[in-house]
Amino acid sequence: MPDLPPLARFGNLLATGLTDVTSDAAALDSSGFWAVCADYEGGLVCARFRDVRRENAPAPVPGEWHGPRLDDWTSSLDRAAYTAGVRRIREHIAAGEVYQANLCRVLSAPVAPDADVDALTALLARGNPAPFAGTIRLPGYGVEIATASPELFLRRDGRVVESGPIKGTGATEADLLEKDYAENVMIVDLVRNDIGQVCAAGTVTVPDLCAVEKHPGLVHLVSLVRGELRDHTGWPELLAAAFPPGSVTGAPKSSALRIIDALETAPRGPYCGGVGWVDADRGTAELAVGIRTFWIDRSAGELRFGTGAGITWGSDPEAEWRETELKAARLLAVASGTYEASGRTLT
Repeated sequence: MPDLPPLARFGNLLATGLTDVTSDAAALDSSGFWAVCADYEGGLVCARFRDVRRENAPAPVPGEWHGPRLDDWTSSLDRAAYTAGVRRIREHIAAGEVYQANLCRVLSAPVAPDADVDALTALLARGNPAPFAGTIRLPGYGVEIATASPELFLRRDGRVVESGPIKGTGATEADLLEKDYAENVMIVDLVRNDIGQVCAAGTVTVPDLCAVEKHPGLVHLVSLVRGELRDHTGWPELLAAAFPPGSVTGAPKSSALRIIDALETAPRGPYCGGVGWVDADRGTAELAVGIRTFWIDRSAGELRFGTGAGITWGSDPEAEWRETELKAARLLAVASGTYEASGRTLT
């Protein structure tokens, strides 16, 4: 393992000077600036940093990142297994067990022993800028993540909490289907229910529903759910109510989780979890859903990346497979150094 100092980047914030690491969500209600990684399976790492300053993401430096070749990646579910999983979810829907479930696969490729996730951050910032980009580098605690997430999981400003679920993806706005809009509304209802468990009665609203957002290489349908936390409600209660994010599980959430567990063959890890920061002193926070996310598994010597799609009764198995390919293609190319921006490669 390379001797890399702990750090965290979120947008134009750089945090250094690690002072504490804990798995106790209650620490987020104490003091200081925290980087947070909550993996899909429930593991939580909260790291408090002493020094926080404004600094843009570093520019790519030739030779600093040696990513996998595009043909090095393998998938936890191949095309046949994934499309079979879509058909199985449709059977569950027909039986009335679930309305929607997110089916994901994890891609893996060998990574160099000296790989630095912060060097990958530089490539992502140039090749796939994202509103909730973030990096957490804690080699001693098994956390080395770089995300180009477009999706807000939880934002807090005092007692006000917001979530911005994404459901519906196309190469262009014209590719969005009626199924995408219906799926978005379904997940908005789920998120309203999730945060409604910890918000004061009558405060949960939907300021934006099914807005079209453009991102590099694709478009999404995005909604916004807002509420006001009840008195004496903190991070342990909020995370317990909202986790895992509704947009990457399904509805009803309990049924979707059971179906996902039966069909997926690899743990999602930080993919589909929560990645972001909490400023306990100011009572503010911004956690992204851990999609479009790379992470290094040192024990396996691998770089990993997750991709998936929401499955409804209207889903076509081959189309859902193509959606997972669309979501992954640009980012894998960036990580391999083959994606060109402004006529030149990024590495």
